[in-house]
Amino acid sequence: MFLSVFDIFKIGIGPSSSHTMGPMTAAVRFLDQLRARVASQGGGKPARLRATLHGSLAFTGKGHATDRAVALGLIGYTPAGIVPGEADEKLARLQMEKAVHPAGLPALGFDPALDIVFNYGPPLPGHSNGLIFEAFDVAGNTVLREVYYSIGGGFVVTEGELANPVKAEAAAQAVVRPYPFDNAAEMLEMAKASGKSIATMKRENELQSQSGSELEAGLDQLWATMNGCIERGLSQQGELPGGLHVKRRAAVIRGQLEKEKGTNLAQPHVTSDWLSVYAMAVNEENAAGGKVVTAPTNGAAGVVPAVIRYYLDHCVGAERARVPEFLLTAAAIGGLIKHNASISGAEAGCQGEVGSASAMAAAGLCAVLGGTPAQVENAAEIALEHHLGMTCDPAAGLVQVPCIERNGIGAIKAVAAASLALRGDGSHFMPLDNCIEAMRQTGEEMSTKFKETSLGGLAVNLPEC
Repeated sequence: MFLSVFDIFKIGIGPSSSHTMGPMTAAVRFLDQLRARVASQGGGKPARLRATLHGSLAFTGKGHATDRAVALGLIGYTPAGIVPGEADEKLARLQMEKAVHPAGLPALGFDPALDIVFNYGPPLPGHSNGLIFEAFDVAGNTVLREVYYSIGGGFVVTEGELANPVKAEAAAQAVVRPYPFDNAAEMLEMAKASGKSIATMKRENELQSQSGSELEAGLDQLWATMNGCIERGLSQQGELPGGLHVKRRAAVIRGQLEKEKGTNLAQPHVTSDWLSVYAMAVNEENAAGGKVVTAPTNGAAGVVPAVIRYYLDHCVGAERARVPEFLLTAAAIGGLIKHNASISGAEAGCQGEVGSASAMAAAGLCAVLGGTPAQVENAAEIALEHHLGMTCDPAAGLVQVPCIERNGIGAIKAVAAASLALRGDGSHFMPLDNCIEAMRQTGEEMSTKFKETSLGGLAVNLPEC
């Protein structure tokens, strides 16, 4: 099994990797398929497009800006290529012209108000995040129809790819990797046999498909984007969009913490406040539709950056040069969780999002603080274990309540988990693999009301005034 660090950490936009980035990517893929169909078959020229959202994409699509994401994808934007001001101008033009103009295709009629359909019936059979794109000719005949599933973390698969995962995975694993671990037990066995760290094995796997300079540049860009997101979140104030009237708090809390420096006012737990404010800054930016990095999802995007920033700003002996080691270690753990369970809130609840992020961050911090591979695995297990059963029930489908604070708490748990693991020798009762399997089973048994549909839990227990 191999998932690149750049699969786990993707640069994109908020507020949701599965509900915003995934549908945008699906729209781009549909246009590519449509171009290929027109080029190979000639006739049946497309004239109009339609997108239908199902399951969680329908129920929480408005709150997650899924309709906006679909329109931007059909305009031609990828999540990493968004230029905010320019994108808004093109959306305004689409509202007037009611047509998109994709390269290599004729002008295609598309009115977002009519041609993005929210289907509130049963979800599609493959996944709770399903959407269908259709292209029609001038007579209304179907030129192309494709079903996509947004499976979390910005990953998108077609109906065919979901039905034939072995074939799809075989294509993705064509490159031979020196350390092809499928689970944590294999990862630890390979680390013991080779004498190498998890990050080193991950790095050598990555170097089979890219150069060292490309890898380093990519990792530097990831951290620069994460840190930039923290800084923007720490400087912005005002109300978040969406109608809940949730105010940004990160900048205010940061100001309070800065004033306490060098005084006798600071409590001993002040570092936990810094951890929380770093994470909250990211997720306030995400909620506002800003530029973020999936880690492994947008809803959990604040945990890993917060713990890295905590390491750099507050840990004795911290080195900026070790940030790539942190990211590679975290990505290795995130890849195991995605491969053997899920990182999708719509599939597993928030245990799959913030729980996975906390495990990744705990592993990364443990590694850069000198932990052995066994201690790193223990740190990830502790963090994940104490998120098991956590539901995904955002108020009004917005990634704000409880998501913003939850990232702060996830970061605190990650640091506590790493610290506990470093106090031991790596041996522990519950292996990480078993904990991941417990998360998968819990997600399967969890009611869909508590998996991102906003039909249960906190989402329906709102203040009455």
